[in-house]
Amino acid sequence: MSWQMYTMNGVFQMLEFLSAFLRALTPGVLIWIVVGVIAGVAVGSIPGLTATMTVAVLIPFTFGMDPLSGISMLLGIYIGALYGGSISACLVRIPGTPSAVMTARDSYPMARKGEAGKALAYSAYASFMGSIFGVIVLIVLAQAISRISLKFGPAEMFAVAVWGLASISDLTGEDLVKGIISALIGLLIGTIGVDPVTGIPRLTFGQIALLNGIDFIPIMIGLFGISEVLRQARAARLSEEVPKKVGDIRLSLREMIKVLPTIIRASFIGMWVGVLPGATGGAMASVMAYEYEQKRDRDPKRFGTGVPEGICASEAANNASIGGNLVPLLTLGVPGDTVTAMLIGAFMIHGLQPGPMLFKNSADLVYAIYASLLIASAIMFIIGLYGARYFARIISFPLNRLIPAIALLCLTGTYAVNGNMFDIAVMILFGLIGYFMEARNIPLPPMIMGIVLGPMAEFNLRTALKTFHNDWTVFFTRPYVVFFWVLIVLMVLGPRVNWKKLLGIFQKNKERAVNP
Repeated sequence: MSWQMYTMNGVFQMLEFLSAFLRALTPGVLIWIVVGVIAGVAVGSIPGLTATMTVAVLIPFTFGMDPLSGISMLLGIYIGALYGGSISACLVRIPGTPSAVMTARDSYPMARKGEAGKALAYSAYASFMGSIFGVIVLIVLAQAISRISLKFGPAEMFAVAVWGLASISDLTGEDLVKGIISALIGLLIGTIGVDPVTGIPRLTFGQIALLNGIDFIPIMIGLFGISEVLRQARAARLSEEVPKKVGDIRLSLREMIKVLPTIIRASFIGMWVGVLPGATGGAMASVMAYEYEQKRDRDPKRFGTGVPEGICASEAANNASIGGNLVPLLTLGVPGDTVTAMLIGAFMIHGLQPGPMLFKNSADLVYAIYASLLIASAIMFIIGLYGARYFARIISFPLNRLIPAIALLCLTGTYAVNGNMFDIAVMILFGLIGYFMEARNIPLPPMIMGIVLGPMAEFNLRTALKTFHNDWTVFFTRPYVVFFWVLIVLMVLGPRVNWKKLLGIFQKNKERAVNP
């Protein structure tokens, strides 16, 4: 009897989902999904104009819409913006969003080889598959995964941050010392501002503008935007402009199948990182997925030279994190990242409270949101694939026109974040820092990791110590913390251990024990 009830319940939920899918396909809702995706792609491709800012600005405009149309449009912006960040990362090596930092490592070199169209096609394909994977996980495992992530306290989140920082060892390039220097600079920058526990200003030098720390977006645009403008300008003066080739934007079935295992692994990582409340969402997911693929590859040094696996790992992970970020939001009312924090306001505008009661009181709306996410992912893929040819034409512009345009976009995007000139100064400063670091072959990704994960590690470390009365054993006795320490050890030592030789030694010792 219980099996029959379970089956009937499953059939009933399937019918509800089909009904919600048809509701999401009605012209009134579909138009707003398309508008949201297009706006998200456009915003994501412009450095500095993030999905968080766009969603925050447009939430009041959804007041006159029905709940499904308004929320679906905002989710379309969310999905479109994460893919849009890869466009500028590929074409001009300026990540449009923080989650596209790792995408630029391989998409830009591929574009320089004359395969910009194919790089964008890989990005669109991986983004679509990652989004679909994340939504499916959201539909199937939402409540179960939420229960696990709810158990993560400051000790567990500190271990997660250290796990991310451990990936620095693979982002340092050939010179480990220079990579560590870059990471330490990032960690130092992350300490600027008011102490998160004591409230005492640190490294502010009496500047009120530094009390809240340095905004990440001006730093990112400076390091990856202004530094690139300076580098390109210098190269343009020293050599004649080389014609650029867009290349084919089509992906063969063989090419899609080849990168599919990478996409699946990266999607798992992106989904899990997204589920963790307080994690850095798509940015952290893309770094971890990229780092994992680089570690397991037979030739890790080829990453960063223009390989499809690098693009697909980063893009699949950051888009899969969308579904993961929505798991705690919809089931517990806890935002997974800054965009989902903004979405709480959208729900409340329409008289809805995310959490367990949302499933009980508005199950039809939840299923319709699931359907709108799937539709938005498909629309993003179509726009990304068929628009790739037009996006890729940007790199064929003459440098004397493209460089000033990029500089203007950097200035506009940076100023739009907080509307002050201090961010412009920060952007220019970090542009110079990035330019001189690259000139000395000091890698930038470790610095980015230090800036992003340093404050997270510090805050959770000190919070855990205060919570458990300075008992350090909490970092070695809690099950989930131990699990992450094991992952960290495997991440750092795994690639540096000759496992074949080690297994050979164990085998010889075993044979000696059997036959002394």
